[in-house]
Amino acid sequence: MSFLIPLPVVLALLGAGVCLAVGHNARAQRVISFVVLTAIVGIAATLLWAADRDGPQVVYVGGWPARMGIVLVADRLSALLLLVSAIVTLSVLVYSVGQGIIEFGRDTPLSVFYPTYLVLVAGVSNAFLSGDLFNLYVGFEVLLAASYVLITLGGTGPRVRAGTTYVVVSVLSSMVFLIAIAGVYAATGTVNMADLAVKLQEVPEGVRVVLQLMLLTAFSIKAAVFPLSAWLPDSYPTAPAPVTAVFAGLLTKVGVYAIMRVQTLLFPDSPLSDLLLWAALLTMLIGILGAIAQSDIKRMLSFTLVSHIGYMVFGVAIASDLGLAGAIFYIVHHITIQTTLFLVTGLIEIRGGSTSLEHLGGLAKAAPVLALMFFLPAMNLSGIPPFSGFLGKVALVQAGVDRAGWLAYLVVAASIVTSLLTLYAVAKTWNRAFWRPRTEEPDEVGEWVPSTGTKSGEPWGDTVTVTSVRSLPRAMVAPTLTLVALGTALTLVAGPLFGITERAAAELRDRTPYIETVLEDGSMPGDSAAGEVSP
Repeated sequence: MSFLIPLPVVLALLGAGVCLAVGHNARAQRVISFVVLTAIVGIAATLLWAADRDGPQVVYVGGWPARMGIVLVADRLSALLLLVSAIVTLSVLVYSVGQGIIEFGRDTPLSVFYPTYLVLVAGVSNAFLSGDLFNLYVGFEVLLAASYVLITLGGTGPRVRAGTTYVVVSVLSSMVFLIAIAGVYAATGTVNMADLAVKLQEVPEGVRVVLQLMLLTAFSIKAAVFPLSAWLPDSYPTAPAPVTAVFAGLLTKVGVYAIMRVQTLLFPDSPLSDLLLWAALLTMLIGILGAIAQSDIKRMLSFTLVSHIGYMVFGVAIASDLGLAGAIFYIVHHITIQTTLFLVTGLIEIRGGSTSLEHLGGLAKAAPVLALMFFLPAMNLSGIPPFSGFLGKVALVQAGVDRAGWLAYLVVAASIVTSLLTLYAVAKTWNRAFWRPRTEEPDEVGEWVPSTGTKSGEPWGDTVTVTSVRSLPRAMVAPTLTLVALGTALTLVAGPLFGITERAAAELRDRTPYIETVLEDGSMPGDSAAGEVSP
């Protein structure tokens, strides 16, 4: 099945090009985007099946040996995350169509949305499938370039300010990553991760620790790990609901994936595991304390996003089979649930006219389906049994207890406190937005202006003319309900899913299948067949 590996990247880029060519035809752009993302879902599912059955799938781009050219690898971890990301991006695409995201204004250049969205998908797919550090950097840059466009679409003041912060932070992290790659290449003569897994062991320990710190710093900025997370709550809430949802669900997880891949493959038995435990603890607590202080749903969810990144870093830091399996399971859970909650928030904004808790109320009676769509993923995020959030947290807590040591126990305690505070934050939101009576009613007919506040007529501003603020577009409700059902169904398939994550964790810890599969083209370390002198 290795011939399928490049297709998620290639199809997304080809689809983006075709969408640009038919930019005058919104219907054609929607159809092309839908077909491409549906195909990627099917390809990702096939790759996961093949990787779980036969081990890592590898393709050598251009036929070059692994140590000389680009390698794309689909193992259990990358194929699983590719499948989840494809399902989520497809759902968000349908949601964005329902919102009428490209019909805002006759002269607004929103024909760029669909091609930019597909470029983002290509970047995410390339990052998950990359088998060398420099191609991973390229994947990050492709998805970041697309995200710069998406986060500032419309050119409104809040979006430009948020986009400026986002661009500056992203460029800084990319510079650190690029410098780290240069250091790795200078020390080892390669950027292929399978080759690095062997050659980095020959590098002096001090140099290895410095390289590891640089890579972790770059990825921690992208993943919003404390104290490198201050940029996120001010950047994501200003974007349109579909953009915010896909950013919150996916982009930070690509950073977490990079941390997991580098830590397990390049730096096993790392001396920096305690540092990662401290980062996990502080990310959980600082993030959730920020969440409970918010009076806007978008900002509250942005802080919970930061907080729950700490759970994933916790599993990576533990680095046991159970810890890694729990972290992978929690990534799958969080991608689905966090995306769903931001999509629901977009519906709340339409139905209630705002995402500020000061202006909401009575939604449980006025829109019971919307109330249910918020309640289920919110309880899942909080870790209420028997939802998948609870199951993932139990695995991580058990892994922390198995590790023993006062620091591990401290992080376990912090994870439990964070879960309880998450429940408090979403319960406060539920009480104020859905349960208490509303003090003021929106107009029956007119313009809906979200809490960010923009002027009517701005290019893709937040002003949407609707026939009734009490109605919700079915094309927005359907994909949201689908993701709510999918997030809830994770509990029903938790056994098989956790089985896959356990096998993925064992594969990450073993490293041998990955290394041997990638380097079996004749460029095994110590072999000069690749045209290099063995070190």
